[in-house]
Amino acid sequence: MPDIKAVVTDIEGTTSAIAFVKETLFPFAAAALDEFLDSQGSTPRVTAILQGVPGPDRRATLRRWMAEDAKVTPLKTLQGLIWRAGFEDGRLTGHIWPDVPPVLRCWAQEGLMLAVYSSGSAEAQRLLFRHSQAGNLEDLFRGFFDTRIGAKRDAQSYITIAAALALPPSQILFLSDVPAELDAAAHAGLRSCQLVRAADGTVPSGRHPEAPDFPTVARLFGLPGGNIPAG
Repeated sequence: MPDIKAVVTDIEGTTSAIAFVKETLFPFAAAALDEFLDSQGSTPRVTAILQGVPGPDRRATLRRWMAEDAKVTPLKTLQGLIWRAGFEDGRLTGHIWPDVPPVLRCWAQEGLMLAVYSSGSAEAQRLLFRHSQAGNLEDLFRGFFDTRIGAKRDAQSYITIAAALALPPSQILFLSDVPAELDAAAHAGLRSCQLVRAADGTVPSGRHPEAPDFPTVARLFGLPGGNIPAG
């Protein structure tokens, strides 16, 4: 099998608890939405985002999207801006499972290219890893990809990521807790592994290799870091 040269990871349910996103980040953005739009709604960046929100009442559309957890770029970009304020003033700290940082650092030190692909905006991804409980992990990653490159259940998105990383798909490992995302990645030619974290209640699909933590991922695919304690 071709050597793995890069690891692309999802966030929610993979590096971080689903509960952190659902119970901390989303409510924070919802509570801060009106104040943020009142103070920042006329700035060029926010105005450009709002132009992508349909309907006569954009706030109502945004709140409906929030309630539906819609994977739409305007919402995700706006949430990222709101979260930035929270991370930068210390109201938010990014949750990372304790097994993740030492393995990421090991992979980066050994020359593996690391990237993130999440439905949250690239800016939100950077913030979470920059202000994580384990310190600043942002610089370990070479790329941050979001829905602007395509849907996570669309194989073409993973082909685009492979091109951006300048690697054959077969040399890239994609990590996620969502079987449909892993199906799309595998269809594009990437290697795949489902993170099955008991605390998140993830249901194994049986269609992809499975691991409860990052050290196990390393052992399954012959990567460095397999002997690091899972915490």
